[in-house]
Amino acid sequence: MKLIESAIHLQPWGRREVLRTLGSAAAMAAVPTFRGLGAETDSLPMQFYKSLSEEQIGKIILPLNHPKRQFVSNWWYICPDQRLHTFYTEEQQDLVKQIFESLHHPEHREKMNWQVQKDLMGQIKNTPSVGFFGTPEDPDFEFIYTGHHVTRRCNAHTDKGLGFGGAPIFYGNFAKAFRESKDHEGNPFWYQGLIFNEFVSSLDGKQQERILVGREPRNEKPAEVILKRKTDLPGLSGADLSPDQKAKLLDTMRRMLACFRPDDVTATMKTIEDKKIIDRLFVSCYGGPYDIGNDKVWDTWQIEGPEMVWYFRGVPHIHGYFHLAA
Repeated sequence: MKLIESAIHLQPWGRREVLRTLGSAAAMAAVPTFRGLGAETDSLPMQFYKSLSEEQIGKIILPLNHPKRQFVSNWWYICPDQRLHTFYTEEQQDLVKQIFESLHHPEHREKMNWQVQKDLMGQIKNTPSVGFFGTPEDPDFEFIYTGHHVTRRCNAHTDKGLGFGGAPIFYGNFAKAFRESKDHEGNPFWYQGLIFNEFVSSLDGKQQERILVGREPRNEKPAEVILKRKTDLPGLSGADLSPDQKAKLLDTMRRMLACFRPDDVTATMKTIEDKKIIDRLFVSCYGGPYDIGNDKVWDTWQIEGPEMVWYFRGVPHIHGYFHLAA
């Protein structure tokens, strides 16, 4: 059910507003007051939602089309006054941890938990914040997890990955120092840079010249870093790749997404392949100050087109933005 933004002024909903919007019968089913109802079949996000108190419902449930649904930044909080360590019970915190872990490949979960803890920088005030967009009545009811170097999203109705819902995600880290070395020691996301460089090294000489562009990469202001452009796209066009090279680029993207939930990776790659997005993508990388150690192992690169933006910045440390239109 779509909600009328003018009526709610893009503010969090209280339980009374949810009840008025959905109608009493539907709302009582959608907004249970205890976790046990249907918990054996509920997804983890739905278990968390059903555990919320009336106060919590009123603070962290945002309208389905709230502007923050399409927002991303390297450091932000969806509900800045409601943090995991202060606003939720221990049981609820454990559920959120389970949700976060479930959004990643089992082999990467330990590293993802480490990243979140590391980027608290020893300050409990940097604890992440979570929320929901919409209500269980909405097919695209979304759970969101935000903090320093982390934005994750999922459809709250299911534990099956459906992709990232057409909204941007963010990942990043500085493992040992704010200004990382060329090898990004300990950074859980540098594996993506190495895989990208494998793709670059497979190109012929002229293609490698075209992929290296002499301009600035994207500005990281939130509205600009995920801006999808139809023109002025730098670098090597996917349409100019041979069939084998297109397959290589698809495999490269699939492997780079490997830290995320396998179902989300499969759904994302299916969208890219079914819509033939590869032919409208441009791939670019950046030298000079964006190549740490001037070693031609590219630390900063972009894969972008009218439907997709993937920006990976390795200087001074790794920031990664991914946004694929639903």
